[in-house]
Amino acid sequence: MSQLLTLTVPSSARARSLVTSRGTFAALDMAPESSVPHMGTALMVPGFMGSKEDFLPMLPPVSRAGYRVVTIDGRGQYETGGIHPPATYAREELAQDLTAVVEAVGDGPVHLVGHSYGGLLARVAVLHTQGDPSLWRSLTLMNFGPAEVSAQQRERLRLLLSVLDSMAPEEIWPFLGGHDATVPDDVRSFMRTRWLANDRSHVKAAAEHLLTEPDHTAALAAIDLPKAVVSGSPDLTWVPEGVAKMADALSAQLIALPGGGHSPNVHRPEETTAALTKFWDAITTP
Repeated sequence: MSQLLTLTVPSSARARSLVTSRGTFAALDMAPESSVPHMGTALMVPGFMGSKEDFLPMLPPVSRAGYRVVTIDGRGQYETGGIHPPATYAREELAQDLTAVVEAVGDGPVHLVGHSYGGLLARVAVLHTQGDPSLWRSLTLMNFGPAEVSAQQRERLRLLLSVLDSMAPEEIWPFLGGHDATVPDDVRSFMRTRWLANDRSHVKAAAEHLLTEPDHTAALAAIDLPKAVVSGSPDLTWVPEGVAKMADALSAQLIALPGGGHSPNVHRPEETTAALTKFWDAITTP
């Protein structure tokens, strides 16, 4: 599950409904600060059971660096929500959702950032479009590995799948780890609300994708697109050593963030943003 420590939304971040050719997506949209040149746009895709709020700590430093940043709830997630047929959650369908979002944002090509399961979807989108330069300026995979999740996480996902059809979401929530004493009460309440808002078909499809994702490293390496891999540690979902090997195979810039855990966007947002904007700046102004 994605991690959160705060729900503070920057005053200049605009909550909006992003109307696309594939439906309406809930989004947060924050422009670059007016005092700096506009350097480009970043689109950030949240992970399993996550939402656009996962990137809240990164919005101000990304804006200060001159970048517009858009974060979304994907199909079936939180405020995008809705009940959708299982077939609409196929990997390729979700890749088309991201393409439609970029077109609706209207400020492409974008720096695409996918966290965890969002990294899986971002990779599929880039492969599906063959790295179309009109859509993507760069790709960043944040705490996402080359293929399926670790054995420990596979066991947890199989357990979740085994009860999704027999238990109500409210009954499942107490088992999803919302008991961390470091998490403020308002955040814990939000995470429960978010979980209850998810489309069950979305949760099921995402879990199955994480259990069965093949290794597409070689295919992605063949795409001519600047790439970065962010590796917060410790991480039990994809071991950092495997993530580092993937980054090397991709000829990607490896951004290692000890202490970032599975969510460096939450636990080390300033350092994550500084490394990413430096990577993006080098692409924009070689």
